[in-house]
Amino acid sequence: MKIIGVDIGGTKISAALIYNKQIIKEHSAPTPAEAEKEVVVQAIGDVIQQVYDDEILGIGIGVPGLVDLETNEVLDVTNIPSWDRVPLKKWLEERFQKPVYVNNDANCFAVGEKHFGKGQNLDNFVGIALGTGLGAGIITNAHLYSGRYCGAGEFGTIYYRDKTVEAYASGQFFKDQNLQGKELAEKAEQGDPEAIRQFNELGEHIGRAIANVLFALAPEAIILGGSVSKSYHLFEAGMHSVLTNEFPFQRLYQSLKIEVSDLDNSAVLGASSLVMDAMN
Repeated sequence: MKIIGVDIGGTKISAALIYNKQIIKEHSAPTPAEAEKEVVVQAIGDVIQQVYDDEILGIGIGVPGLVDLETNEVLDVTNIPSWDRVPLKKWLEERFQKPVYVNNDANCFAVGEKHFGKGQNLDNFVGIALGTGLGAGIITNAHLYSGRYCGAGEFGTIYYRDKTVEAYASGQFFKDQNLQGKELAEKAEQGDPEAIRQFNELGEHIGRAIANVLFALAPEAIILGGSVSKSYHLFEAGMHSVLTNEFPFQRLYQSLKIEVSDLDNSAVLGASSLVMDAMN
């Protein structure tokens, strides 16, 4: 079956045509983030048009914000100020005459892992996206739990120290210290002691974020994705150190599987999974 997956970011709109779980065509364009909502939706439609196929079963879209599944409106989107109760599903279904499904992008990541990645044989897990922020999608009894307005799993916004979890346990950790994550990773790979220390500290913060997830949900596994997860080998030790020495329920921690996603284009694959879920 053919499906289109779309990822809407604050800087880029990406779409892919997927056939039998393989991307066969993809396209992206800058997000006109400061434009009126109609202009942004037009731009999304134009990106979809570049990969469109009449045989698709539907279009799945991940957005970095809240979605009202009852009214099928996008309530707000991070970094796109004009979006407030945007009838994205309605407008795109009118344009393409195909069913459209919309959800939070972190939820899409988790669903994508369930259909395409390391969550295929798991019934209860949390997918944590570590990028410019920290978001999570919850799979329970093999199904996505979206919560009210698709807002479940926003562990990154929990208050932590003087800020929030994602200020310390995502790419914001480097930004707030005026560091470049990629350059720091290269230095750590070369054995630079300060770079290694910074990644160890990042791992400690991520470990405490995972501890919060364990307290709340006790999943059988956690799957890490996003750009920061590519440096897992650099922060792994700090993460496990915190979970070993600070987490009180060691049996729960010792039975936990922590995996790193190996999916390329996980954002659009995850969005396309919304269609697969709806078909089932």
